[in-house]
Amino acid sequence: MLPRPAGYFRIDLPEHKYQPFDSAFPYYFKYSQSARIQFDNYTSDDPFWLNIYYPKYKARIHLSYKSLKDNKLFNLTEDARNFVFRHAEKAQGIKENTIKINESKMFGLVYRIEGKEVASPFQFWVSDSSTHFLRGALYFSVRPNNDSLEPVINFIVKDIDHLLSTLEWR
Repeated sequence: MLPRPAGYFRIDLPEHKYQPFDSAFPYYFKYSQSARIQFDNYTSDDPFWLNIYYPKYKARIHLSYKSLKDNKLFNLTEDARNFVFRHAEKAQGIKENTIKINESKMFGLVYRIEGKEVASPFQFWVSDSSTHFLRGALYFSVRPNNDSLEPVINFIVKDIDHLLSTLEWR
């Protein structure tokens, strides 16, 4: 008799339902009811940073906002690109796609970073090119094993897609 191969627990994912993030922040969006907002208390110089935390999955989408009044768009996009390519050593591939939402005059890039031990499998940035810049990155507070986390990653990426489609600048 042979021992059973190691398996993973079944991950039950809830239905996608959303709620508004409506505050004094310079942006508005809808986020998953499976998550909660955690304000970033460590960045007093950047008061509009926050985490969308999924306690059940030990995952968070870190959002960092910068005003283009004080920053150059080129520098921010290069910083975002550098954050993505820090994962290149562990990545099997990095897929880059353009975002363009004409109604809100928004554009940007999304990055799907593939690889079993990649710490942040999905990142993005969006801007209106004159006033606002928002960068996001998905992180897990567990040892990366993206093969087994794939259903959760896909679930949260769908939530990020919804966040981006409802994002409005203020």
